[in-house]
Order: sequence, then structure tokens, then C-alpha cells
Amino acid sequence: MQHEELKQRVLDEIDRNADHLISVGERIYRDPELGFKEFKTANIVAGEFQRLGLGYHEEIAITGLKTVVAGGSAGPTVGVIGELDSVLVADHEFANPETGAAHCCGHNAQITTMLGVANGLIKSGVLSELAGNVAFFAVPAEEYVEIDYRVQLRREGKTEFLGGKSEMIRLGAFDDIDMAMMVHGASSQNMEAIAGVSASNNGFIGKQARFVGKAAHAGGAPHRGINALYAAEIALASINAQRETFRDEDTVRIHPILTRGGDLVNVIPNDVRFETMVRGKTADAIEDAGRKVDRALRAGAVALGAQVEIATLPGYMPLFNDRQMADLFKANFCNFYADDQWEETGHKTGSTDMGDIAHIMPALHPHVRGFSGTGHGTDWAIEDKYQAYILPAKLMAMTVIDLLAGSAETAKHILETSKPPMTKDEYLTFMRRNAREETFDGARVGDA
Repeated sequence: MQHEELKQRVLDEIDRNADHLISVGERIYRDPELGFKEFKTANIVAGEFQRLGLGYHEEIAITGLKTVVAGGSAGPTVGVIGELDSVLVADHEFANPETGAAHCCGHNAQITTMLGVANGLIKSGVLSELAGNVAFFAVPAEEYVEIDYRVQLRREGKTEFLGGKSEMIRLGAFDDIDMAMMVHGASSQNMEAIAGVSASNNGFIGKQARFVGKAAHAGGAPHRGINALYAAEIALASINAQRETFRDEDTVRIHPILTRGGDLVNVIPNDVRFETMVRGKTADAIEDAGRKVDRALRAGAVALGAQVEIATLPGYMPLFNDRQMADLFKANFCNFYADDQWEETGHKTGSTDMGDIAHIMPALHPHVRGFSGTGHGTDWAIEDKYQAYILPAKLMAMTVIDLLAGSAETAKHILETSKPPMTKDEYLTFMRRNAREETFDGARVGDA
């Protein structure tokens, strides 16, 4: 009974702060920022931490923030995460007119949810009755956009990795965290139930390629040129030819685009650029598919006698939701809604850098509805402010209580029985192995 009384105190406190939390979420919604540029959003979070009387670390991975609040006695530390950034949807109603940034993935609600958990646990006084600590994170750059900008940040030594959570892991921000959770928004268009969790999600690595040929007059002397566009087209065809070599159970997804196809129609293209993600269910599947993409890129260069510069970029690890944490979250959800409003979605082929966290500690990344339209689409909108902003905060706060109540027996049991796939060092080794560059001269192979 005491356990349930703690939860009720937190729920009442979140309700008391609901109007304020929604106003914060709406303010962020209308002023979106892109990854590693979320300075105004970070300032809003900092102001909310100050409002709660919390000290915090800032400028972690450029714009990230973290605060740790101690419970009444020693125990594990649970991380509660929100994401700062947005995506690029220039024609969205609330897009930034200068940058095209728009909150079409619900990250404004995630930040509000994290702040709602902090409000509920701290202002109710419940945290002092728990065994352990709670860390609150505002994390930058989950959306894998503006890759050239992020590569430049890396060249300048401002970041090593291109995603916010991986960079914060590298910097040690998660070294004192034992388990972590966050909630992602979902649309009524792609989710019938009100909430749910996937078993797992794909991870990915990034690929960029530049085909270098030789310019010549396309009408008068095409034989004097080396057509970099044709080299790229052959590479694309070669990637397509590999698709039947991927096992169904590995859920490999490769979706390349040409970002530059040439300069003038009467000049043989000599600088053609390519970009893709290489997704898969496991780290091994991702690396295997990545090697096949590299072979296809080299094949295009060989066929035309061009050069290809291949950059492999570390992306995000596959996500595996901790089953025990998911069961706790679901049980709390069923205090508000019938069991048939919960959805188990199996494996999903999209990606999130919460997978990076899940590779080094037990982690949870459920979805709660509250939005309409298409994710990353022009029609994305908030459909139900309570479900988008307030309900997820209640569910996460209740789950924190489940984990840390008493002497934190539940959290300790999860830590004893859930073994993450990698240590931090193993994770960093994998990520760095997938950060490499290669220049391949197809003409030398063709002449051999």
C-alpha cells in the first residue's frame, strides 16, 4: 500500500504541474532546432532545472544537460531521458523559416515528459523515500540529419560521434547510470493502441561516397571523359543486386540517394555524390551489409575507371528493450487503460540511438500515442496534449518508483539478470571500427 501511495503522490504532483509542462512543450514545439544546435531548447531545460532547485552539468556533447538527484538511501541510478532536437520538414506549420527545422517526431514532448518526471518525483518529496538516484538527461542530436555539418564538427574536434547519446557515452555521462528509459511519441496513423513497446529495432551505419571521374565535352568529346554518374549508377545497381543475399531475419534495409549528380548537362559528370544508411537487426548483420555496399561502390568505380572515396560513419546500435522494465511500464499503463490498449510490436526496422544505451545497460524505449499524421511528415501534429505530454511522464515516474522503492529490490534484480550485449569499451571499439575512410582507384584495377 505504501508503494501505491508513493505513486499517487507523484501523479497528483504531475497533474498540479500539467498546465506549466504543456506550456513548456508547446514553446519548444514552436521553436525547433536541429541536432548539436539546440542552444535555445537547452536553455529552456536549464531554466526548468533551476525552477526545481537542481544543479546540473551543461554543454555535454555541445548542447546536452544532465542532473542527478539522490534518493533517501544508496541504490542503483536510473536515467530518465528526453531529446532536444528536431527534423527537417520545411513546409510544416511550425517549421523554422530559416532552417526548415520542425518537431515532426515528438521530441518536444519527450523533453516535457522528462521534466514532468522530475517535477513529480522531486516536488512530491517521494524521491527521498527511494533507494538510489535518478538522473535527468536532455540529449542532443538523435535525428541523423545534416551529416556534412556533423562530420565537420568531428574534424574540428568538437565531437567524435554523430549522434548525441553515443557522444555522451564517450564523454562518460552515462558512466554512473545503471539503467535508463525514455518514451517516444506515436501517431494514431501508425499505432492503433494508445501505448506499446517493440521487442527491438534496427541499428545502422552511414555511408557517403564521392565518385571522381574526368570532365569532358558531353557532345563533342565524351570519349575523353570518365563519367562519374555512370559509375554511381552501376554501384546503385550492384547494391540492388545484393538484396537477395540478405537474410530475412536480419531485416537489412539500404536506401541510397544521389546528393549530387553532376554540374552541367553538356559536361561529362566528374564529381558525383552518394549517401545511404545501412540498417540491420544486429551489429554483425550491419557490418556484413556494409562490406557488400563497399564492394558495390568499388565495382562502379572499376567499370568506368573512376575513383571512389568511401566514408563509413558510425550510426546507431540496434535497440533491445529490456523485458522486465517493459513489463513494469505496461503494468502502470494498465492502471489507466484496458490491456487491449497496449501493443507489442515485435521488431521494428527504424532506428534510434537509444539502442546505443541498450547495448551497455538495461534500457526501455516504449511509445505512447498523442499525435496524428506521419512521423517526419508535414501533417504531423499533436492530437491529445494529455497523452503527448502528461501520460508518459506519469508512466515513467511510476516505473522509477517500481524500480527504486523499498531497498530497490526490483532494480537490483534486473541488473543481476539482464546482461547488456557490450561493455562500454566494446561499444566504443565497434563504433570506432565503423569510422573510416577509403580511396579506391578503379582505373588501376581495370588496367591490371
